Amino acid sequence: MATQLDLQPQLKLRPAARVMNLVRLGSLHASRLSFARSLVRQMAREDWTVSTVRRELDSQGHGVVIYRLQTPHHTYHGVIFSQHLDPALRSDRVIAEAWDVTFALVEGPVGDSLLEQMASNVPLQEAGRQHPRLLVLSRANKSLRNFDHFVDALASGRQPDPAWLTRVGYLYRTTAVYGNGKFGIADYARLQKNPDFNRPFSAQMFAVYLLRHFSIQQVEHLACSRSPDTAVPLAAALQRYLGIGNSTGLGMAPFLINHPQLIQQWVYCRERALAFAREQRPTEGTRHGLMRLLRRAHQHFVETVTEDHEQTQRNLATVASIESVIHWLDQTPATPTLWDDLLDWADDHCSLEAQELINTLLIELYPDLIDAAEDDLGCEEILELQPEMRAATLRQMIESKFAWALDYEPGNPGHNYWFWYRSAEKEEPRLGVRSEEPGAEKELSLAIGPRIHNTYQLLDVFLDRSSRGSVVEFLMAHPGQKECVRRIQTMGATPYGEIQANLWHRDMKPMHLLRTKLSFFGASRFDPKSDRWVRVTLFQGAPLFSELFSDYGADKARLAALDDWSFPVEPEPDSL
Repeated sequence: MATQLDLQPQLKLRPAARVMNLVRLGSLHASRLSFARSLVRQMAREDWTVSTVRRELDSQGHGVVIYRLQTPHHTYHGVIFSQHLDPALRSDRVIAEAWDVTFALVEGPVGDSLLEQMASNVPLQEAGRQHPRLLVLSRANKSLRNFDHFVDALASGRQPDPAWLTRVGYLYRTTAVYGNGKFGIADYARLQKNPDFNRPFSAQMFAVYLLRHFSIQQVEHLACSRSPDTAVPLAAALQRYLGIGNSTGLGMAPFLINHPQLIQQWVYCRERALAFAREQRPTEGTRHGLMRLLRRAHQHFVETVTEDHEQTQRNLATVASIESVIHWLDQTPATPTLWDDLLDWADDHCSLEAQELINTLLIELYPDLIDAAEDDLGCEEILELQPEMRAATLRQMIESKFAWALDYEPGNPGHNYWFWYRSAEKEEPRLGVRSEEPGAEKELSLAIGPRIHNTYQLLDVFLDRSSRGSVVEFLMAHPGQKECVRRIQTMGATPYGEIQANLWHRDMKPMHLLRTKLSFFGASRFDPKSDRWVRVTLFQGAPLFSELFSDYGADKARLAALDDWSFPVEPEPDSL
């Protein structure tokens, strides 16, 4: 069925040179098309139910908990193992070998034999022999200060201080959420026709959402175990304000390079939604609606704390820009060109993150028109070769669609500063300085810009002696160029093609790659710990399971109210 967006072929999309700039991509925010938001809406619309079928936790909160997920189509189980973690083994690094909790999402029933097999292997993570019915495999560590504060407060009969969640928005943070066939679990192909989890990363998002539910139940269990006469449950407002943390490093970066069609599709869906929102006629209602969202986002960024100086300055610039935007909107009536005028003004007066925040919130204003795009976020990833194409046409394609790659200077040390490699110990991506560290001869082929530049140089020489030659003739002379040519031809035909950055360049910041992907996941409160790894929060502000399972059906107003949880702010004391 065609969607409203499909029926707008002339939408005015922003140019790829602007959108696919790595620094701008690294300034994106989670939007209503992010995977976390999309999953929550789907659960509410389809009335998914989650129930606890086994909870065996001791007085220390250790043991096993099994949840059953029932959708209109299938049954799944989330199995969580909680165990004591020696403080000497506590680490968020991928090389860790033990965690506070390990968990998995399983397709179908979990009988005694499968549970026994999982109990022996899921806590081992990569080192275990994982069952092929596992859709997701993950692990997480406690935020010890938050966790202890919550248990102490609830056990004494009072609510925890919400400021603790404002500083660090979770009780647990994941250090990896595996899917897509890793370590023997179910391959992604198994989900492609699954109506529940066929959207990108939706199974992983559900597993994280379920961990949030477990974290609430576990702290309440511990408080009751410690002081059954005085313990109180966690207030609903604090439960909603509670998220799940994620600690992510360079391991996420290669995905964006190795899946160019998927990343292009994510960006295209977002840009198409933005273009459609910009074409809607502003009203006084939508003008005030945008101001309401901006005020909440302003408070969210005022409350956001990060130890990273650069990100702190970026947040401060965002706060100042939002104040200016609100003032501008307050003085400007809802004319037919209001949205275009606003964005043009923001380009001249606002920080990059604030510019993209405005775009994010404009999309938020038109849910009925835009949410259908969430079904388009996946795509079939096939890089097709067109051998009959003229080599001259290929060169023209590079000049028109990949001009950014031609800025690469092979003899410039600054353009060849970094190299990417995979560690032998954990097979995780790493970044080295080419002139200072060994291993460049084993680098990963992630720098697409220099590869395209090399192809272009070879094409120039080839066309000098064979001006009417074809691509297949060029590849016969240079067979090693087949992969790059296939990629150029495929991605050159898409609206947004490649991330426009030389990943070898000295000024390249891997944090921008991480944030690009995390924004589509639905992450917030970006807190870089270096230029190579970051902590974020997922599902903070999201509705609770008990609020989702209320048979929303076609009640769009109730569903819209439930879905209004972006940029959460600290709960007021009277809500606790």
